[in-house]
Amino acid sequence: MVQVGAKAPEFCLPNQDEEEICLRDIKGNWIVLYFYPKDNTPGCTTQACDFTANIADFQNLNSTVIGVSPDSPAKHRNFIEKKNLAITLLADEDKSVCNAYGIWQLKKFMGKEYMGVVRSTFIINPNGEIAAKWEGVKVKGHIQEVKEKLKELQQ
Repeated sequence: MVQVGAKAPEFCLPNQDEEEICLRDIKGNWIVLYFYPKDNTPGCTTQACDFTANIADFQNLNSTVIGVSPDSPAKHRNFIEKKNLAITLLADEDKSVCNAYGIWQLKKFMGKEYMGVVRSTFIINPNGEIAAKWEGVKVKGHIQEVKEKLKELQQ
């Protein structure tokens, strides 16, 4: 797992419109980079809808919200249209960015072990450093926590 204070691992991934988004191109702003397991699942839908509902607050804090999952750009497009999302979603189909951030890990569910995304959020400062992180995120109340931390970091 990437540590607070470390340089954020670089990435270039396609978004829901198959446009490549690279960290180097969006550095200079505050970035809320969140990793989630799968489009159109209950917890992931709640999280994406919560970020969308609060998008104006994040914009007022000079921050961009970006979600990352192993889903394809087409699945992201479907998710965005179905749920009317106002955030950018990046497709990490080969899980290289998930691995770079340390959130592709062994998980357990109903006695079965498998590799998967540990729901995590990182705040990247304008210098491209990890300013805050949450691992094993519980969706309820998380967006408020991220907003509060952003405000604190910007003071």
